[in-house]
Amino acid sequence: MPSSSASSVSGGIFDVEALTEKLAEVDEEAQDPEIWSDQDRAKKVMRRRADLQQQVATAATLSEAGDELEILAEMARDGDAGVDAELAATLDRLSPELDRIELTAKMTGDHDTANAFIEIHPGAGGTESADWAEMLQRMYLRWCERRGFGIEVIDQQPAEEAGIKASTLLIKGPYSYGNLKSENGVHRLVRISPFDQQSRRHTSFASVHVYPEIDDDVEFEIPEKDLRIDRYCSSGPGGQGVNTTYSAVRVVHEPTGVIVTCQNERSQIKNLASAMKVLKARLFELELEKREEELDKLKGPKKDISWGNQIRSYVLQPYRMVKDLRSGHEVGDADRILDGDIDGFIEAFLHWSAQQLAAEN
Repeated sequence: MPSSSASSVSGGIFDVEALTEKLAEVDEEAQDPEIWSDQDRAKKVMRRRADLQQQVATAATLSEAGDELEILAEMARDGDAGVDAELAATLDRLSPELDRIELTAKMTGDHDTANAFIEIHPGAGGTESADWAEMLQRMYLRWCERRGFGIEVIDQQPAEEAGIKASTLLIKGPYSYGNLKSENGVHRLVRISPFDQQSRRHTSFASVHVYPEIDDDVEFEIPEKDLRIDRYCSSGPGGQGVNTTYSAVRVVHEPTGVIVTCQNERSQIKNLASAMKVLKARLFELELEKREEELDKLKGPKKDISWGNQIRSYVLQPYRMVKDLRSGHEVGDADRILDGDIDGFIEAFLHWSAQQLAAEN
């Protein structure tokens, strides 16, 4: 039986027994045959189940780590020879997982556990920037593959020569938004251009906008009179059926000017449903930003870097370096980062954000 000190490691929000009981209740609800007749309910139950499964796994890890370290500490107090090396090896093995749990505990925002939408747009610069935007999209797709997260392509518009003109992805996985909100902002690339016959060095920019998927039970009405819905033929790859029918949808929210497009599905109805989901998330985020701006006026100007400014530089020439301009975190292996290994930047951003918040308070 675990000791009281070991139990305290996984107590509170990581109480194994309480979480296991909640998971059992959700499992029972998930086994109800009638649940699948209500897709919205089924989706919420399965997401809640996935969240609880992760929390149970985290609690179990903490409990086991606490027990293991306490045994080793007791052996050290008894003067057991060789325990120091075993303790060091155990800490090395446990540290990455405990660091991940610590970072997850820092994700306390209202929507940090939610799925995340990612919008990617190239800056000025034609083919160079369009290609850079597609490189960023690939980086996030590879990160999702590493995490085992689901990916839904809401909209993707290919550029004429190479790259993309715009892309909207829905990332599905626990704490997707809590992790990926670190990517909000302008990303800068410096490299020898593969499109320049004189092999000159070019600087390209692309913007990344991340916002949470809003649950259907969140009350946020969009009056029909505020919307303009355009239907048109899809462009780019997708097959004859997609490209010759009016399946693509563009939704314009006229009071704010927010525009959402979706052309990934063959069905106009499905594209409209996806576009409305994205629009709801965008407008909800705008409303939250307005509230934050009102609070900022009362608090005074903030020192945070805005999401509209450059946040990270990826240099491939004359040297190789990726550096985040907020946290100061940098990595020399740029290829590894562009292949989706961005966890170090996410972790550095979360630590930096926590420090900024503490300084403000």
